[in-house]
Amino acid sequence: MSLTIGAVTFDSHDAAAQAAFWAAALGWDVAPDPSAEVAMVGGPNRPANAPTLLFIQVPERKSAKNRNHLDLHTEHLEAEVARLIELGAGLVHEKHEWDTHWFTLADPEGNEFCVVEDQPAPAEVPADGPG
Repeated sequence: MSLTIGAVTFDSHDAAAQAAFWAAALGWDVAPDPSAEVAMVGGPNRPANAPTLLFIQVPERKSAKNRNHLDLHTEHLEAEVARLIELGAGLVHEKHEWDTHWFTLADPEGNEFCVVEDQPAPAEVPADGPG
């Protein structure tokens, strides 16, 4: 295959403000010269395999549930949710389903995203069986 994801693009009312929130949330960088019309998040702190986040201004505000969203994984679920709320995210709900614990949050413009608790890796069983 020759396709890779170069960017995940978000419609925004204020691209620079959205980029600032997401850069702080992920610990990445806002590209130089962000504006209300267009801003990008990536930079040297972005993991090599992660796509850039691109924010583009559109005239209409968000009016319905997202059809796509980001799932962010962490080992420190409650602490990360508290940090994101402090940055300006809003709590939508908390879920425990499918052996998974997560919170759905909304960024400052109302776009939903999930923060998911990483599951511990299963214990290794020796090749010759247990004990």
